[in-house]
Amino acid sequence: MPVIEHKLFINAPIEVCFDLARDVNVHTQTTFKTKERAVGGVTKGLLEEGDSVTWEAVHFGIKQRLTARVIFMEKPHSFVDVMVKGAFKSFIHIHQFIEEEKGTTMIDHFQYKSRFGPLGILIDKLLLEEYMKRFIEIRAIELKKIAEIKTNQTFD
Repeated sequence: MPVIEHKLFINAPIEVCFDLARDVNVHTQTTFKTKERAVGGVTKGLLEEGDSVTWEAVHFGIKQRLTARVIFMEKPHSFVDVMVKGAFKSFIHIHQFIEEEKGTTMIDHFQYKSRFGPLGILIDKLLLEEYMKRFIEIRAIELKKIAEIKTNQTFD
């Protein structure tokens, strides 16, 4: 089961980073390359524990839908979402935020299981794992840009 962990320092307060990471509108801005949009459940505003959202996006040239539910939230330090319906057999995405002296460290911990047994494992190694790493990295970098512009702070 592939595990992806991505850490990024953001020059913005923890509350700003936390709220941007669970904002449906910001999610669509940070996933513009896959044309991601919310089409079911919570379709705008901030996600809360118990909320679900259905995303529609284009991955590998194919329009797909995925429904995720927020199963845990500890403001402003972490929240967890899991797939309830979609292309993966399962996934869990842990979002963590660590307050630092000059900003926030945001950590994405993404663990997923592909469908199709041994064939899925092969697809992970050849294609999907690297694709997901890049997807999470790009989304984090875009969120960082928004957070730093929004706060317009340097903390220096």
